[in-house]
Amino acid sequence: MSEMEGQLLEMNDYNSGLGKVEIAPEVIEVIAGIAASEVEGVAHMRGNFATGVVEKLGKKNHGKGVKVDLTGESIKVELYCVMKFGVSIPKVAQEVQDNIREALLNMTAIDAGEVNIHVVGIAFENAKQEADYEQEV
Repeated sequence: MSEMEGQLLEMNDYNSGLGKVEIAPEVIEVIAGIAASEVEGVAHMRGNFATGVVEKLGKKNHGKGVKVDLTGESIKVELYCVMKFGVSIPKVAQEVQDNIREALLNMTAIDAGEVNIHVVGIAFENAKQEADYEQEV
């Protein structure tokens, strides 16, 4: 269960007279997670033990590694990811920020106030690459 349960983002800018549109924070998490995963250089998102078990059972959690904070009028997205070895971390992080901001704007008309990227690890392609790196250090 998400700590944001019960919170909904109301879309006041798109009042068509037919009713209101609300977007759950979990939807924003999923959009941000997929947008981040699309960027070349991102190995995977960080999750916890429970999400790992659920994924082993066949259910993909696209919101894994994403935290959305609805504070006042702005939205803050915190993303925790693992980068591939050898990529330029600042460049990939900037691409992830741009991709998330663009995806949220296109799909929900929400302009995120902040998109913070937390690189929590480096993924090696294979054991030989990791061993070579360990030998250098």
